[in-house]
Amino acid sequence: MSRNSVDDLKARYGDRWRWLAVLTVMLGTMATVLSATVVNVALPDIMSEFGIRQGKAHWLATGFIAAMTTTMLASAWLLDHFGIRKTLGCAMAMFSLVSILGGFSPDANTLILARVAQGAMAGLMQPMAMYLIFRIFPRERRGQAMGIYGMGVILAPALGPVLGGFLVDQLHWRYVMFAPAPVTLLGVVMTWRFLPRPVSRPQPYRFDLPGLVLLGITIASSLDALNRLQQFTGQQGLIAAEAALALLTLSAFVVRERRARHPLLNITLLRRPAFLYASIGALALGLSLFGSTYLIPLFVQSALSFSATEAGLLMLPAGIALGITFPISGRLADHYSARSLILVGIGLFSLSAVLFALSDLALGFFWLALWAVLGRIGLGFMLPALSTGALNPLAVEELGAGSSIINFTRQLGGAYGINAVALTLEYGDQAGGLPTIEAFHTAWWLVAACVALAVLPVWRMRA
Repeated sequence: MSRNSVDDLKARYGDRWRWLAVLTVMLGTMATVLSATVVNVALPDIMSEFGIRQGKAHWLATGFIAAMTTTMLASAWLLDHFGIRKTLGCAMAMFSLVSILGGFSPDANTLILARVAQGAMAGLMQPMAMYLIFRIFPRERRGQAMGIYGMGVILAPALGPVLGGFLVDQLHWRYVMFAPAPVTLLGVVMTWRFLPRPVSRPQPYRFDLPGLVLLGITIASSLDALNRLQQFTGQQGLIAAEAALALLTLSAFVVRERRARHPLLNITLLRRPAFLYASIGALALGLSLFGSTYLIPLFVQSALSFSATEAGLLMLPAGIALGITFPISGRLADHYSARSLILVGIGLFSLSAVLFALSDLALGFFWLALWAVLGRIGLGFMLPALSTGALNPLAVEELGAGSSIINFTRQLGGAYGINAVALTLEYGDQAGGLPTIEAFHTAWWLVAACVALAVLPVWRMRA
């Protein structure tokens, strides 16, 4: 009996080894979600220590999400060639290392580079859970396993801002970078103990490296061009060159993916109207999810003078509301059209953004927390319905590719959403190098408008 085969693990730990394996991948996902959210409450302190403006500080969030968006598409090839044990273990180890090094960053550029490296490893870690659960659990127990796993994943965005606020106020913002490392270091140990070796591997096939490079250049150049718009004067030529490069590499990426035998992204699915409209809806969902997660802590700390701890606590009820809404909306998605549920979610989230846009200095903690709760309930309606609306019409053999595209477009919407919000704040009214409440109001109106516009493609989805 080979070590860490499924039979070996069953013999050593009995049936509970499956739950130990779920806990292991849950640690990786929680660390990635924690890292994506915990840094937002530390932005004002980071900006103050390194003397940078919000226009540069947003790369701490944007760089993470952009890197995660790009590398997550490589996870399927790594799983096929190295198995989940080696892939997840190495990704967790590298994530721990760059988190610790990032905490000792001497300047803003080094810190941004560490965040990009974190995001690259997070992109490899995040898709592992679904793969593992569907491999080691029988069909009749997969729903239960996904439910247990989902509870852990929901805790991370709920507790992340609270933990970040406590670390910033009681210790130092650098501990925000250190925080995920113990989780992933424990995950490395558990990976080697509880995850199985691959039973068999498919025939080796070539990794679509040209596709990954073209996609990476497209995302990086387009995001940098958007960022340079914040200091437009004197940079018009460079902005135009980066925009042209992004269009060129995007065109080359589309041609490559249509011709590749094993494409990084099966874009032919976008020819189907229902799937295309759902993907556009996922873009809007990513913008609203990541844009608001970035905007709320910065808004209440910079414009309303909340402490980092208060900003984190403000997000706690919203995270809990999202966790409660998730299973309810999932059950509703089995009985009602995806389009109807998404439209309800868009309405609730747009209302939340409008209420934030109308908030003033006199508004209390309770009302701001309520606005955040409304937005998260809206997101809770949108997330499961978008997945079912996009994937249900697909054939079984297309589900993997379809899931990759929906996840990718949601993350991509997040990267561009944060950049658009940062650009709006930078061009808004400033006081002492920080955006005023009027600038934040403009950013909230932008978020509300972008999400409301998603009604158009969602309405064209099949009921």
